[in-house]
Amino acid sequence: MSTTNVQVTKNNNENAVSLMRRFSRVVQSSGVIKRVKTNRYLERPQSKYVRKSQALKRLIKHAETERLKKLGKA
Repeated sequence: MSTTNVQVTKNNNENAVSLMRRFSRVVQSSGVIKRVKTNRYLERPQSKYVRKSQALKRLIKHAETERLKKLGKA
C-alpha cells in the first residue's frame, strides 16, 4: 500500500481549530481514509492447495456422518 503525505501549513490569522478542520478536509478529499477502510477486512485469496485440502476434509466429514447415520449412532 502506498503512503500519502498530507501537509497543511498554518496561515497568519488561523487558530488551531480551523487548522485541524482544514487538515481533516484535505485528508478526506485525498481518499486515504476510504482506501484504508476498503482494505481493512481484505483477505487474500486462498491457494489451490488449501482449497483442495478443505474440500477433501469436507468430503471425509460428510462420509463419516453418513456412515454414522446408517449405523444409527448419529
